[in-house]
Amino acid sequence: MVYETWLFLFLGMMAAILLYNIVQWCFYQERIYGLYTVYLLIWLGYFPLRSSGILSDNLADFVRITGPMVAYIVYYDFTTAFLSLREHRPNLLRLFRMTQTGLAAYILLEAGFCFLSDYWTLPVHELIHTLVRTGMVILSGYIIITVYKRKDPIGRFFITGSAMLVLGALMAMALTMIRPANDLDGFWLAPLTYLQLGIVLELVFFSLGLAYRHRRDAVKKALFEQALNRERRQRLRDQTVAKQTVQLLEHEVAEMQMRALQAQLSPHFLFNSLNSLSSLIADEPTKAERFVDELSNVYRYLLQATDQELIPLAAEIKFINSYYHLLKTRYDQGINLEINIDDSDKTCLIPPLTLQLLIENAVKHNIVSASNPLVIQIFTDNDGFLIVRNNLQRKRVNRLMSTKKGLQNIQLKFQLLNQPAIYISEEDKLFNVAVPLIPSRQQIAY
Repeated sequence: MVYETWLFLFLGMMAAILLYNIVQWCFYQERIYGLYTVYLLIWLGYFPLRSSGILSDNLADFVRITGPMVAYIVYYDFTTAFLSLREHRPNLLRLFRMTQTGLAAYILLEAGFCFLSDYWTLPVHELIHTLVRTGMVILSGYIIITVYKRKDPIGRFFITGSAMLVLGALMAMALTMIRPANDLDGFWLAPLTYLQLGIVLELVFFSLGLAYRHRRDAVKKALFEQALNRERRQRLRDQTVAKQTVQLLEHEVAEMQMRALQAQLSPHFLFNSLNSLSSLIADEPTKAERFVDELSNVYRYLLQATDQELIPLAAEIKFINSYYHLLKTRYDQGINLEINIDDSDKTCLIPPLTLQLLIENAVKHNIVSASNPLVIQIFTDNDGFLIVRNNLQRKRVNRLMSTKKGLQNIQLKFQLLNQPAIYISEEDKLFNVAVPLIPSRQQIAY
């Protein structure tokens, strides 16, 4: 195979690598592919231009010498990006910058030799070029050894390619000294063949290194995202556990507060009820007997409701009727209770003692007398709420002492049951509390 055939084959391989690199550049949008593309284009333009024979002697000599130097300048930028020298090897980066500056100065010097004088025709000019190339080979050897010491797979891919180029350049220099530079008849005898082989091998290793680099980055990214997802899931689990713990604590606090209210109800209510019973026994034994029955119903309900989260509204209404009978016995005409609830709503659920707390709240904070009777109404609306309403005739002293713990506990109880909030309003001298009814077949999530 003659050199011209090899040159055509070489340029075809370079073009294929260039097209592959351009595709990668479009896909990854990284600066390193731009530098790689420029590096390839310099070599693709250099060899056809050098072998074309259309250039003047001085211009051809300038292209022969400075073409590789321009490629090396771009090579050092490409190496900097490939090996991340800014972050990992600032000392080597400074050496690269100094070399690039020296190469640029040498290119300007060659421009003066070739275009401003006849110095390029003298033998000493070729000697200077040989010394420069020898210095580049020594520098390349130092860089190769330095990078190999890092034991980085990507760096070794890259520097192996650089070593191929150095070997090809050394072979080309050796053959140039043995044979004339323009003797291109034999494929294996042409000095440029070995330089081009070195460039092809260099680019193959560069491409392999870039592929390995992206593969490693993709694996790192996948591992990072996997670790991030695990951390997110762990945080979500921790948040869920923390939320459940807070809800459990709030639930326990609400239960303790409700039981405290029940405990408070028992002695006070029992004391008042016994006073009422005492007055009935002698004068009205029949009423006293019923009073005892209703009192036993109230306390039986209190004992049963302590261990239940929800209770049917019908059971609560039955309890309220017994509770109201005891209040009515005590206050007589001072209190009236009106209950208007559809039968379909009586299967709904509410927390136990909800109505008792609301009625007790009304009695506690309002005047209850025959001249100013307290009227309490219990009814349902079309929105699924149970309304407890009483006329406002507040005791001014108790108003200042009110802590509203009863209403707050009811509100917290419904919140822990994931139910709508209760509504409290005052209008036209009426105090209203709207409590959401819970359908009996609904599954409650705490």
